[in-house]
Amino acid sequence: MTSGFCWQKTWLVFGTAVALTACSMGPQITNTLEVPESADTPYSNILVIGLFSSFSTRRKFEKEVVRQLKVLGTDAVASTSMMDPNTPATRQTFLAMVEKLDADAVMVTQVASLKSKAEMKDMSPEATYNVGATYYYNVWTVELTEYVEPQSLEVQGSLVLATQFFSVLTREAVWAIESKSKVVQQAGRAGNYAIIEDEVTAMVKHISRDGLIAN
Repeated sequence: MTSGFCWQKTWLVFGTAVALTACSMGPQITNTLEVPESADTPYSNILVIGLFSSFSTRRKFEKEVVRQLKVLGTDAVASTSMMDPNTPATRQTFLAMVEKLDADAVMVTQVASLKSKAEMKDMSPEATYNVGATYYYNVWTVELTEYVEPQSLEVQGSLVLATQFFSVLTREAVWAIESKSKVVQQAGRAGNYAIIEDEVTAMVKHISRDGLIAN
């Protein structure tokens, strides 16, 4: 990703990452670009862009960012609210949105790294006991039924999201972070989007802390 809104097409499979994540260890945030003193902060009208391969994931991510920014009193609009899955995610598309919204900043998030490994895990058996009396003193019959699930494929991975803020006035990046999370999930089970809320909460906390929006 470079300045001037020239976003690279490194849109990795964050949709797949989310589908595989049910347990997150919590994101760790690292600033990779501090806000310069000359920046025209705070911003009050932000276009939020998530560059992921899954349009559904982009929409959920952007919607959560917008929700949390609005809770803090900052106007924000999700790019997916102004397009459909067939709309090209290009520089021209997003610049047209900036002009239409008269936005003063653009927040761009994409996958910087996604690593995963899988291994087979034995599942815990479940057992039921049926105890019955016999004709003999102090002798009982015990019927044991044990249910053992097939081995499960457990996926463990690390996800790194890169987020940048661009000033519309200068068309330069004014702030950037990396958010790192460790995730674990059993393949084949439906994923959830709790990780999105965790990631966005951590991001917005730093956005507010670093003075990108008015407090």
